[in-house]
Amino acid sequence: MESESESGAAADTPPLETLSFHGDEEIIEVVELDPGPPDPDDLAQEMEDVDFEEEEEEEGNEEGWVVEPQEGVVGSMEGPDDSEVTFALHSASVFCVSLDPKTNTLAVTGGEDDKAFVWRLSDGELLFECAGHKDSVTCAGFSHDSTLVATGDMSGLLKVWQVDTKEEVWSFEAGDLEWMEWHPRAPVLLAGTADGNTWMWKIPNGDCKTFQGPNCPATCGRVLPDGKRAVVGYEDGTIRIWDLKQGSPIHVLKGTEGHQGPLTCVATNQDGSLILTGSVDCQAKLVSATTGKVVGVFRPETVASQPSLGEGEESESNSVESLGFCSVTPLAAVGYLDGTLAIYDLATQTLRHQCQHQSGIVQLLWEAGTAVVYTCSLDGVVRLWDARTGRLLTDYRGHTAEILDFALSKDASLVVTTSGDHKAKVFCVQRPDR
Repeated sequence: MESESESGAAADTPPLETLSFHGDEEIIEVVELDPGPPDPDDLAQEMEDVDFEEEEEEEGNEEGWVVEPQEGVVGSMEGPDDSEVTFALHSASVFCVSLDPKTNTLAVTGGEDDKAFVWRLSDGELLFECAGHKDSVTCAGFSHDSTLVATGDMSGLLKVWQVDTKEEVWSFEAGDLEWMEWHPRAPVLLAGTADGNTWMWKIPNGDCKTFQGPNCPATCGRVLPDGKRAVVGYEDGTIRIWDLKQGSPIHVLKGTEGHQGPLTCVATNQDGSLILTGSVDCQAKLVSATTGKVVGVFRPETVASQPSLGEGEESESNSVESLGFCSVTPLAAVGYLDGTLAIYDLATQTLRHQCQHQSGIVQLLWEAGTAVVYTCSLDGVVRLWDARTGRLLTDYRGHTAEILDFALSKDASLVVTTSGDHKAKVFCVQRPDR
């Protein structure tokens, strides 16, 4: 099924001798590994996988989004709505959200309704719809300079749009999509698929490179801050750190070094020296990005203060759902499906705090420049925690179903959430210490 379309897509990819990816501070040369010199004329050929077709006329209007929560929303609310803006154009669960990194004024959301929208945070106004998807849109994000926005659906159809012109500039059909991420310094898009491949495209010309993993899904991935390497986790529990220039793995962690179950999430610290990986095996592993060695393992048994926790059915259904590094102090946070938020001291590799939620944690994010952790959970609530003390600072409510994703503005003044209630919401974060 998928393999035929994937191989066909790969075959249509224009051959290239060299890719030059220009970052802010360096140039990454990606050399094609296939034998035989390509025809230089190939680079000038029309690329079949690049779609420069203009997006259809905007279908969005002011109907469907709610600027004031009271309008058309309160009737269905079970309790208070702390949000400032509610975006309500989706007709099914909203799976993903991302903010434009340059101005933090735009959001892109994707949902189970096979739709993705780019809209304004200040009032919820629709800018344009990312039309043409044929399955649930599970990945969406802006490029490093906010000029491009990419959307990807479960079937593996990826599309890229020029934000200012609102037109589609590139599309590609890969295998079933697991994750998607922009390069931090260049117009380069990476994605992991169910066949184990990690793809890398230069946008919008579509020059492509693949990094072949094991014959199982590439379940999560992250480009390291230097822009030269990427870490990818797989369903078989293995972890690979790829050299994006050479197209080969620098380090492979498997067996006892890897995980005993599929990876669910991966994160890097600010300078890219450390990697944290999480899995359904309930372990979080701290890995040196330089040596590829595991330098620490955080297990749920360590988290549990009660001997009974971590035993029996509860632990079997538990998993690591999200994790991340604090940027100002050597702390790491791990969020579990059983609702536990664990704060670890990296220097001593000991548990600092354990913060319990009533329901499973979906995602966590550290606020830049502080030791505050944000969590969103299956009970539809966003919570702010002081990682130094383990104290709950505040929470924000308004969704009538589980939160499925959230994003934080750079100055931490806004939290944008998406939910199974078909809504995306913007919350204004106010703290006395700000």
